[in-house]
Amino acid sequence: MIKLVLLIIFYFAFPAVIIYLCKKWSFLQKLGSIVLAYGFGLLIGSSGLLPQGSSGYKLALHGKGSLPKVEVESLITQGKATENDVFVNQIATVQDIIPSLVVPLAFPLLLFSLNLKRWLRYARKGLISVVLALFSGLVMVSAGFFIWKDSIPESWKLAGMFEGIYAGGTPNFVAIKMALNVDANLFVIVSTYDMIVGAFLVLFFITVAPRIFRFILPPFEVSKGIRGEEAEILSQTENLEDYSGMFKKGVFLPLLGALGISVLIFAFSGGLALLLHNLPMMVVVILSITTLGLLLSLLKSINRIEKTFQLGMYLILVFSLIVASMANIRTMFGIGMMNLILFITWCYFGSLILHLILAKIFRIDADNFLITSAAFIFSPPFVPLVANALKNKDVIITGITGGIIGYIVGNYMGVALAYFLKGF
Repeated sequence: MIKLVLLIIFYFAFPAVIIYLCKKWSFLQKLGSIVLAYGFGLLIGSSGLLPQGSSGYKLALHGKGSLPKVEVESLITQGKATENDVFVNQIATVQDIIPSLVVPLAFPLLLFSLNLKRWLRYARKGLISVVLALFSGLVMVSAGFFIWKDSIPESWKLAGMFEGIYAGGTPNFVAIKMALNVDANLFVIVSTYDMIVGAFLVLFFITVAPRIFRFILPPFEVSKGIRGEEAEILSQTENLEDYSGMFKKGVFLPLLGALGISVLIFAFSGGLALLLHNLPMMVVVILSITTLGLLLSLLKSINRIEKTFQLGMYLILVFSLIVASMANIRTMFGIGMMNLILFITWCYFGSLILHLILAKIFRIDADNFLITSAAFIFSPPFVPLVANALKNKDVIITGITGGIIGYIVGNYMGVALAYFLKGF
């Protein structure tokens, strides 16, 4: 029991170590805390630090995360499992329960700090590019599904997750994983490949992409720049990964209140899911918390609470660490590796190319095209990095707005697309 308690403490405390490492070393900050959480989780899962179940216990799982205590005891009585499997099953139960709790709590917190009306006010001319980017992602992810649906396991679920991550980002990716009940091993494999392909895209965006797209698309029309409230928005976005000051007296208590509101949203969504018992439970829960989180962000008393986004991301780090620790890197690369990489590459580069074609047709300038593409592919925290490569701060607000819209619609689009494609 003590070992189990220590493991739970580790899962919730180690993300703080990851944040500290990112703050201390700039090269780790560039990798990102999410990548590090997956990396450390994979290291734990592959190193043998966590006990492995017997072959009889694993066979009894049938793809489930864990077994009821009574069923494990029955297996032991029949000689199909060992006493060690009791502890293995307890760990698996913890690894099942915590992710199913932290993600529904995290997503409202991520949305509370959004001020969509303000951001829309400063990004009108880039909204056409935002719409084109959303359309491009939807088309190319769907096309990828039809190309690889017979060669990739649970391809309809993967299509939904990739629509979510393309439109929004990692939080949407995680939320849709929960909504669609994607296998943990498959999720970690896809996440790993996604990071590999994404790394090449980041390098492309900050090096040769500005020159290439400025040759193809019209030039950006210079405006008067960022001033006043726009500068405040930029400052807030650049501080999205700043976790300092969360325990200050004037910050901690309101933040605790925000967490309490998130718990109430989760409880209400769970009750709604029970009422709508004909629909998949986690789908109802995830879409309900997204809707309620967005609506409550319109209330100034909630919207002004500091560090809600950071607390939400901390819970996403806890999720990432736990899920990755459930996988074993020595076995994870044998499941259709090439097809998965091709599918992911198609989704990213295919969406980018279609968006480029549409931008040419609708005469979107190169800088607005590139910044909205970056916002959807990488999410808002990457927008200032790409704007710096463009040497153009005027497009930052457009990029941030696009990314925020993606956060909001990503869950809806991902779940809807998955269930639409499931019928094919």
